[in-house]
Amino acid sequence: MLTLKLNGVDVQAEEGWTLLETAKFYGLPIPTLCHHEGLSPYGACRLCLVEVGEGKTSKLVSSCTYPAEEGLVVRTHSKRVEQARKMVVELLLATCPSSRTIQDLAASMGVQRTRFRVKNEDCILCGLCVRMCAEQMQGKAIGFVNRGELRKITTPFDIRSEECRLCGGCMYICPACQLRCQGPEAPGVVCGSCLNVSPVCLEEYEDALCYLDPCCQCLKEEVKK
Repeated sequence: MLTLKLNGVDVQAEEGWTLLETAKFYGLPIPTLCHHEGLSPYGACRLCLVEVGEGKTSKLVSSCTYPAEEGLVVRTHSKRVEQARKMVVELLLATCPSSRTIQDLAASMGVQRTRFRVKNEDCILCGLCVRMCAEQMQGKAIGFVNRGELRKITTPFDIRSEECRLCGGCMYICPACQLRCQGPEAPGVVCGSCLNVSPVCLEEYEDALCYLDPCCQCLKEEVKK
């Protein structure tokens, strides 16, 4: 067993656990998008960022790929972490505002706008469909091609793959395929219909005071204002 400090508390983790698995074991919610328990970790979306280390040497890492280590100091809901996650959600919204999954993530984090140019693309390159096809369906009918802004997911040579079984697993797991409630002609980039109150304690403290979603105490403080 490994011993590490998680949000100021000494906890234990099994050898081979990631920080995401450790946090979930202790009931700490960390948002994810490209992660799925039945698939290999990928670390593409960066939503599961946590802060490791202390002081000026601390850094943000993806918890789904970062292994638990002896003596590691981890913060899952610091102000720096929450700000980074919100920026990631803004980028995802600008890329694919039609996704209900991304809209729900934005609402849960209190994101009501995006500062980036909206592209309205149909893919966020999370790799879920590629891993689903290869690891669960044993098909390997699709994969990544090209680099940078030309990177995309397609079949070999952009023609119908003979390995494709038409199972629909890629569509089932794809967050971009799960369309938002307001339909294709939504009035705005951000839905906001299921908006939760962001933890107001982060305005005064460096870490969230609890990990409920939304925080009951924060709701009470918001009502008083």
